[in-house]
Amino acid sequence: MTPLIIPLPGNEKLADALARLLPGERGAIETRAFPDGETYLRFATDVRGRSVILVETLDRPNPKALPLLFAADAARDLGAARLVLAAPYLAYMRQDRRFHPGEAVTSVTFAGLVSRAFDALVTVDPHLHRYASLGALYSIPGEVVHAAPLLAIWIAANVSAPLLIGPDSESEQWVSEVARRAGAPYRVLQKQRFGDRQVEIIIPDLHGLTDRTPVLVDDIISSARTMIEAARKLRDQGFRPPTCVAVHALFAAEAEKELQVVAGRLVSTNTVAHHSNDIDVSGAIAEALRRLI
Repeated sequence: MTPLIIPLPGNEKLADALARLLPGERGAIETRAFPDGETYLRFATDVRGRSVILVETLDRPNPKALPLLFAADAARDLGAARLVLAAPYLAYMRQDRRFHPGEAVTSVTFAGLVSRAFDALVTVDPHLHRYASLGALYSIPGEVVHAAPLLAIWIAANVSAPLLIGPDSESEQWVSEVARRAGAPYRVLQKQRFGDRQVEIIIPDLHGLTDRTPVLVDDIISSARTMIEAARKLRDQGFRPPTCVAVHALFAAEAEKELQVVAGRLVSTNTVAHHSNDIDVSGAIAEALRRLI
């Protein structure tokens, strides 16, 4: 029996693509808020005996997490045979240790909640800063989709004489892979962060490369401070406005507006819905789901 693919609100476009690619049956769920703000949830498709894929990208996760967990629990109670979460962007990876006394290590807590609710997980380039793998945090089988090949294809096709630039030393392995696939040179910045919105960027020696188009590549754009500061310093060195490429386009507050002042073009994958989405990861997600199902 083909899998049943059910989107949480706002994820219908990706669910439709996955239903075509797997292939699978597109199911539906009804949600609304009671007057007091509590969630009402009802499956409009029978899930009994089915492998159910719930589709929910977890940017701005707090209002999404409880309905997702309610949906998983309801599907299980209604007789679903297997539950898989397709979360192109996986939240709560940032707080991966206790930096100050008394802090909650929310990555561990969130992983526990999801691991108890689902049988398997697919995500795209999770921010595994201090974890060796997704399995070091999540206790269920997981598939990680790597966007590097897709980014490389887009860069090679759309940027003339690219010079790839990574935001910090930790990005080197990832950026070097994108550069290798795109057939382009790369450099890595030095970054020191002083807070959520304050960073200091040191540009390496780029002598002889100013005829190239800089491409700033990062996994997540949230505050965008790293890209903004890097773009400013590159322009100060005589480079043309950089192309900024990201996997997850989160964009907090005025981040996008400020970045557009110094950037030439802004491009992202469709893990998070945004008008900059120009790189489609639905095919790669479908392949990962096939391996799990």
